This record gives sequence, structure tokens and C-alpha cells, in this order.
Amino acid sequence: MRLIRFAAEGTARTGCVEGDVVRAYDPVSGPGEIVGPLSGVRLLAPCDPRTIVCVGSNYACQLEEKRRPWPEQPALFLKAPNAVTGPGQPILHPPEVERLEYEGELAVVIGKTARNLTAENAAEHILGYTCANDVTAHDWRADGQWARAKSADTFLPLGPWITTDIESGDLKVTTRINDRIGQRSTTAEMIFDVPAILTWVTRWFTLHPGDVVLTGSPAGVGPMKPGDEVTVAIEGIGELTNPVRS
Repeated sequence: MRLIRFAAEGTARTGCVEGDVVRAYDPVSGPGEIVGPLSGVRLLAPCDPRTIVCVGSNYACQLEEKRRPWPEQPALFLKAPNAVTGPGQPILHPPEVERLEYEGELAVVIGKTARNLTAENAAEHILGYTCANDVTAHDWRADGQWARAKSADTFLPLGPWITTDIESGDLKVTTRINDRIGQRSTTAEMIFDVPAILTWVTRWFTLHPGDVVLTGSPAGVGPMKPGDEVTVAIEGIGELTNPVRS
């Protein structure tokens, strides 16, 4: 199933996509009445997280690219909820930033409250997966912590929907800048897989329905500039495209 949030009469509604048709959706009763064609709705970020936990340096190809040792445990950082934006919405390039970077990633969306998970029960707490762009202001890493570099407005596009019926172990991940391939990898290259990540994260953070865990970005992280269009595509999910604006 593909779950979406979309704008309707000034409010956010929840729906599901069946072919090219959008239906209303309720978590208890399931699909409802037909809303209309998918082309006729404005998609929002498919969830509204209050907690966003991210894993850094989690792809073998990225560590090889940067000549870094493999981590012994997942390296965690946070992004603020204000960073979330939806498909087609602009990524805003701060004028004082010289290098704004894309990072295409698989995002895990939590389905029920999760604390002290194990590898055996982690999957029971996952609603599904979506595409994410972990936008980073490279210059601002010099702050000594990553709050500003990772969490400015529009620094986390999510979408286009949450796919609930796929396995995360070997999905192709591609990021395109205009017509150029910037990243191309597979989730099989992740050092810590999704169950291992959720087991580690939920030792320290209680996650609630709609919260998001980013699983790391492959090699090929690079710059974006105003006028660019960035697309994160993940096999079995779809494509998340956002323009970059000044």
C-alpha cells in the first residue's frame, strides 16, 4: 500500500494511492471513498514526525570514498521537525551558504510506539518506508554541532508516499541532480541494517507513530545550487523531486 498526506481545503488529509487514484484512508477502517486522480492532489510530506533520528556514515561505499574506518555502532544525530517539506516543494538555499549538499536516503516511518526493540520485533513497529533528502549546509558544520547545518527550514524533503509492503534489505538508491547521477547504490551496502538501527536508536529514544529514522547516505554526496532539481529514487517506493531555490 502507498500512504499519502495531501492538501485539501487548507488542511492535511490522509489517503492511499491505488493505481492512479487517491482514496481517503483511515488507519482503523482502511481505504474509503475516492478523492480523485493522483495528478489532481497536492502531495505533502507523507508523515508529520515529532522526532527525526538520523544515522551517519552507514554505507561501505561512502566510508571507502572518504577513507574512514567502519563504525562499531551507529552514529546518531537529530534533525528538527521544521526541516520537513514535501514532494515538489523548494529546498531553500541560504544565501550565505557556499555549499549546500544533497544526501539521498531510505527513511523508516514508525507505525507504533517503539522502545527497546530487538532485531526480532523491529519490523512489527515499522509502518513503511519513504524517500528522504538529508539536506546539509556543509559550511555550517563548522559550528561544532550540526543543528543549523541539518535542521534549517526545508532541509528534509520526504515522500512521495509511504510504501508499506517492501523489504529494506536490497533496494536501489539513486540521486539525480538535473540529468546527472550523483549517487547510485543499494541498501545492501548499509553497514547497519534497519533492524540493527532501530534496536540501537530505541535504546535511547522512544519513537512514536509517524516518527522517522534516516538510515544513512551512500557515496556521491555533492552540492546543489539554486536552479537545480534534485530527485531521490528508491526501488519499490518511487521518486522524490524538489527544486532548489534561493
